[in-house]
Amino acid sequence: MKRILDPLDERIIAELRLNARAAHAELAAKVNLSRNAVRQRIERLERDGVIQGYTVRTGEGAQASSNINAVIFVYRYDRMRGAEVLQALQAMPEVLQCDVMSGEFDLMLRVAAANPERVHKVWKDISALPGVENTVTSFVLSSVV
Repeated sequence: MKRILDPLDERIIAELRLNARAAHAELAAKVNLSRNAVRQRIERLERDGVIQGYTVRTGEGAQASSNINAVIFVYRYDRMRGAEVLQALQAMPEVLQCDVMSGEFDLMLRVAAANPERVHKVWKDISALPGVENTVTSFVLSSVV
């Protein structure tokens, strides 16, 4: 039976990929859950076989996360009064970073998800937000720095 992960599970897994030794309290702060809720989710993910173990990464030879990363540029209808868009983005666990930009686009988002289909779903959710006029999405091919 294939387990379907919700966005919070995906965010917890993404954070564990970055630091498998992160304390439950640290993870809780990053995903906006209680420490106990994070602990229970991790235990369930381990029990269900989603998390099958933990590993060690070393130096420059470390493998990149298996997440799919994308950059989404967002243009809001009213760049000065689009606080609702910012609040909605903060609630999306796949949105790892949101920067307010000068120039053509208002926001630059860094998104991480388990697969391209999930990135597409996040993009659809962002595009459908009231106040979002346009988006441009690019998948990250590799990270140099």
